[in-house]
This record gives sequence, structure tokens and C-alpha cells, in this order.
Amino acid sequence: MSIVELSIGVGCGLIVGGIVTWILTNTALRKRSQRIIEEAKTEGENLKRERTLEAKEKFLQLKSEHEKEVNARNQKVAAAENRIKQKETSLNQRFEELQRKTKDITIQKENLDKQLEVIERRQEEIEKVHKLQVEKLEAISGMSGEQAKETLIESMKAEARTDAMSYINDIMDEAKINANKEAKKIVLQTIQRVATETSIENSVTIFHIDSDEIKGRIIGREGRNIRAIEAATGVELVVDDTPEAIVISGFDPMRREIARLSLHQLVSDGRIHPARIEEVVSKVRKQVEEEVIETGKRTTIDLGIHGLHPELIKLVGKMKYRSSYGQNLLQHARETANLCAVMASELGLNSKKAKRAGLLHDIGKVSDEEPELPHALLGMKLAEKYKEKPDICNAIGAHHDEVEMETMIAPIVQVCDAISGARPGARREVVEAYIKRLNDLENMALSYPGVIKTYAIQAGRELRVIVGSEKITDQEAETISTDLAKKIQTEMTYPGQVKITVIRETRAVSYAK
Repeated sequence: MSIVELSIGVGCGLIVGGIVTWILTNTALRKRSQRIIEEAKTEGENLKRERTLEAKEKFLQLKSEHEKEVNARNQKVAAAENRIKQKETSLNQRFEELQRKTKDITIQKENLDKQLEVIERRQEEIEKVHKLQVEKLEAISGMSGEQAKETLIESMKAEARTDAMSYINDIMDEAKINANKEAKKIVLQTIQRVATETSIENSVTIFHIDSDEIKGRIIGREGRNIRAIEAATGVELVVDDTPEAIVISGFDPMRREIARLSLHQLVSDGRIHPARIEEVVSKVRKQVEEEVIETGKRTTIDLGIHGLHPELIKLVGKMKYRSSYGQNLLQHARETANLCAVMASELGLNSKKAKRAGLLHDIGKVSDEEPELPHALLGMKLAEKYKEKPDICNAIGAHHDEVEMETMIAPIVQVCDAISGARPGARREVVEAYIKRLNDLENMALSYPGVIKTYAIQAGRELRVIVGSEKITDQEAETISTDLAKKIQTEMTYPGQVKITVIRETRAVSYAK
């Protein structure tokens, strides 16, 4: 066998082997693919059955939930229907009952009408009989019925008046003896148990400085600083030859205190000019207002008075800077409160209520509301406004007999107020009249529209009126000055003359940021 034949035989064998291998491989692949297809069909049918079962379960679940919801709604509807039926039944029963009552009332009314007719007939008969009897009695006695009645009444009145007067005289004599003795005893014990001070307020405050060089800085160039201080505080600064002292003059103690503290801060800081003065005065005014509240709180705590409205506490604190006929108003109120408590305890009354009324009895003097009212009535209105009890309000309003006294606390407050003010050295009439005149001057100017602030200075010889430049023109300012001068001249009594200065200025303020 040659090499060629061998090569041909090997090639033919390879070809036949490849064909056989392809046939076998193709057959195996077809079987495998058929098996995969069958498995996929089986899995698809399984998945289909599972999804079908899940859908059926979901449907059944939703169906049961829907049925539950429908049942619940049906139950609610049924319950509502039952309630409506019950209400309908109840209303029917009430309607029937009302019908029955209406029938009964109608029957009763008919019966009453019949009875009234009978009564009227009988009354007419009785009146006829009574008239006949009266005529017979008048014929027998020779007097008419009215004359007999008047004679009987007069005789009974005379007898009763004689007995009553005798009884009243005996009681009054006994009561006067006992009352005078007990009243003197209680008043003496009360005064002895309360420690008092003599407190006379002045109308000037001395501000001490380290050297006279500071006076020039306070006055400023052409007096602009001192004018700014006087305009901002409403007091008068007297810078004279008194060594190391400046006199602050003014009738309002609060203004003097604001001026004193402002001067202290300005001198300590060293910067004294109009803008700084206004800033410091504004801050000091806020500090004084806070001190007023703190003073009121301390006073109520010291006296053991609780539950006061914050506005009443503020009014109590303001009393520190007010005086009544020269007597410091806060000291007078504290003294009156202590006297009331002692006297009430001696009489067996509520000492806490008496002390509360005694402290608040003069709050009308420090309020800025309705100045035309008497201070007792104004104080009563304020106490009512801030929810004080009626007996406290009545005691405040009645301590000057402005209203009628309704409780036993009212006369106690009146008596203790008189005791506190009438003791030797407590008050000065001249100072109070002076302060009232200055207050009247300022209030008279404030009554004009457009007026912002008023200051009575120079012991009442000058009145400065500050008006708003946006509301008042220059011509109107002159008119206010003239009208105010005429009004003061006709309505007030004062020594010398009063200078009225109306100030109108325009300020343009802006800020660089």
C-alpha cells in the first residue's frame, strides 16, 4: 500500500468519523433542548398555578375585608336606625304627653275661670255687705271711715314714738359711754404699737461734684448742655456760687431722681453733650421704672401682702417718688397699712384685708388715668380693674366719703389714714398746694392737641410746652402760647407772672451703616 492510498483512507475515515460525531452530537442536543423545553413548560405551569392560587387568595382576602367593612357599615346604619327609631318613639311619647298636659291645662283653665267668676260674685256680695256695715257704723259713731282710721293711726303712732324714743335714748346713752371708752382705747393702743417717722419732702436735690471745673462742662457751650438736661428731665438746674454742688429744683421727686442719676453717669463718663444727655436720660428713666417695680415688690413682701396685680405693685412703687402735703406717700401708705392691721385685729376683723386696703388707699394719687376724678374714686376704679375684692375697693373709695361705706374695713382705713396724716410733723400744707399748682399748670398745657411734654420750672414761674413739629405749625404754636396764657390768667391763682414757652423743633436723624 502506497502513502497516497494510506492518506486517502485516513482522510475518508476522518470524514466518516466527523459525520458520525456530528450526527450523534446533533441528536444529543435535540434531546437536551427538548428536555429543557419540557422542564420550562413544567416550571411555567407551576408558576401559573402558583400565581393563580395567590390571586385567588388575594381576591378572597379582599372579599372578606370588603364583607367585614360592609357588615360594619350595615351595623352602624342599623344602630343609627335604632337610635332614630328610639328618638322617634320618645318624641311621639313626649308629643302625646304634651297633648295630654295641654288638655289638662285647658280643663284646669276652664275650672279656674268658673271659680274666678264665683269668687268675683262673692266678692261683690261681700263688698255690698261691708259697705252696709260701714254706713251703719258711721251713722252710729258720727265719724266717717277715713276719719276713724286716721284717728286710730295717729294714736298708735304717738304711743309707738314715745316708747321708741325712750328706748333709743337709753341705748344711745349706754352706747356712747362704752363706745367712747373702747374707741379711745383702740386708737391709743394702735398708735403706740406702730412706729412712725417724720418725713418732710423738699422740692430740691443737691448734686455734689468733685470740683467746680465740672460746672462749666455741665453748662456747655452757650448753655446748650444744661438746656438739654432741663428739656430731657423737666427740672431746673441751679448752677451758682455754691462750692462743689449743683441744685436740682423740681416739684416731681421722680424727675429730680432721674436728673440726679443722669448727672452722676454723665460726670463719671466725662462725655457731656446733647445727644449723650438724651441717651443717658432715657437709660436712667428705664432704670428708675425698674426700681419702682422692685420697690413695690419689696413693700408688699415686707407687709406680707400677696397676690397683688403687677400694675398695682407698680403703683405702690411709684408712691416712693410722690408726697402728700409734704409726707412721703409710700411711707404714709405703709404706716396706714400697719395701723389698719393693728386696729382690725383689736376689733376682731380680718387684719390682712385691712392691711391690703390701707396700702392701696392712695393709689389714685400716683395714677395718670382720669386726673379729673378724686383720687379715692380713681383708686377704687383701679382696684376694681385689677380684680381686687369688693370690700377692698369700697374701703379705698370711701376713705374720703366719696362713696358709701359698706364694710367695717372702710371706716378703719379712713381713721388710720387720718391718724397717719394728722400726727405732728407729718405734713405741710404749703408744699402740697405748691405741687398741686405746678401739676395743674402742666395738665392744663397737656390738654391742647399736639402737645407732647410739659414742664413747669422756675418754681412755677415758667411753663415750657414741647409740641410735635409734624402736628403743629409755627403759627399754631404762637396761638397755643397766647391761649394758654389767657387760660392760666383766668382759671388759676398764682404769685407774680408765669412765662409760657412753646418749643417746636424739627429733627432729621439718619444712620451710617
